[in-house]
Amino acid sequence: MRRTPILLAALTVLLSAAAAPPPRPGPDPARTPAHPAYAVTLRSDATGGSWRGHERIAFTNTSPEPLREVYLRLWDNSRGGCAAPQVRVSGLPGDYSVGCTALRVTLPRPLRRGASGAVEFDLAIDAPDTAATADRFGRDGAFSFLGNALPVLAVRDGAGWHLDPYTGNGESFYALAADFAVTLDHPADLLVPATGSAVDTPGSAGRTVTRAAARQVRDFAWAAGPFTRISGRSADGVRIGVYAAADVTAEDARRMLDLALTTIDAHSARYGRYPYGELAVVLDNAFWFSGMEYPAFVLDRVKPSALVHELAHQWWYGIVGDDQYRSPWLDESFSEYATDLALGRTGEGCTTATPWASDAERLTNPMSYWDAHPTRYEAVVYDHGACALHELRRLLGPDTMSTLLHDYARAHWYGVSTTAAFTSAAQAATGTDLTPFWREHRIDG
Repeated sequence: MRRTPILLAALTVLLSAAAAPPPRPGPDPARTPAHPAYAVTLRSDATGGSWRGHERIAFTNTSPEPLREVYLRLWDNSRGGCAAPQVRVSGLPGDYSVGCTALRVTLPRPLRRGASGAVEFDLAIDAPDTAATADRFGRDGAFSFLGNALPVLAVRDGAGWHLDPYTGNGESFYALAADFAVTLDHPADLLVPATGSAVDTPGSAGRTVTRAAARQVRDFAWAAGPFTRISGRSADGVRIGVYAAADVTAEDARRMLDLALTTIDAHSARYGRYPYGELAVVLDNAFWFSGMEYPAFVLDRVKPSALVHELAHQWWYGIVGDDQYRSPWLDESFSEYATDLALGRTGEGCTTATPWASDAERLTNPMSYWDAHPTRYEAVVYDHGACALHELRRLLGPDTMSTLLHDYARAHWYGVSTTAAFTSAAQAATGTDLTPFWREHRIDG
């Protein structure tokens, strides 16, 4: 994200001893539940802000340790907590924690390595009125934004279950690449841009059914409203639709579409071909942030530099994942560096422009630190982070740096990046000892 200043009627847990699905790119047996597949059917009210339906999540345990429970992350309950949840769960035997954003579901029996299971449930989602400061989840008048609205599986790795709190200062999200099949039944006068490739068909009287499919994405987001829409296809064949709210002019929408079409190909050339084929850009000048990324789906104000940044996130977090709460620099710094390259910025003199404010500041600090020091988050993670990568490029040479990032992205395609993995890859690319560089730029791990 680029900053500026369920009604659950029933739940069944289904287990089988089926073998794991065929391996996907970037497997890591330490991270589980793996190979998630989400099947969702939702029907909206007349406004597109409230949705009711059903969700099924299939998964496989790839860890040597038995899987005895799973956790659903209900991120959007961070606003109201258990007192006023917007993603409501009822009748479910499970334990809530982290402000009602995590729901522990005990499996009837442990899943051994290679065994598959599923949970399925009914749900209700109600986007709150956030018109005063339009948010990634909420309503701005006739327009609704459903970011992080679907329950998704938490990750268990060598550090245990990742049940970090929600942060509005940045992101808390950490999910494995998954397949989504989502059916959205809505009034015909509302456009519903969404993650993935979508097909619209007539529904019941006055309604449209949008079926969206997305493979190997970490989340699914959508919006609903009387948007105006324009679209185009990049030179590499990526189809991009721009959906504009009422406060966005046709000229600005066209300008942002043209920028998106050239930028998606520029990022592809540097980090590997964009794999999803389609992308939706949703514009609303009432957003409190400049932009927010989801796989194949971007929320943005009419701010070109922010759009370039969010499109870079399609690689840095979307394709090359990371733990955004514990290592926010791995996607924000990399996306900001990619933005600089796309806009022709060299980062000259950046080290003097981004001084450290205290000995405690580290580029690799987690969101818990930045939530306690919010005024320093952007200066360090965005500005100094991009600066550190510019300085690494100057140290390694532009060709070596370009090859490093391209090959690093391919090596972690649909997988998960860590600081240790990146510093190891960078060291392998040069005969120069990079230890003093990591120390200078406060990159630990």
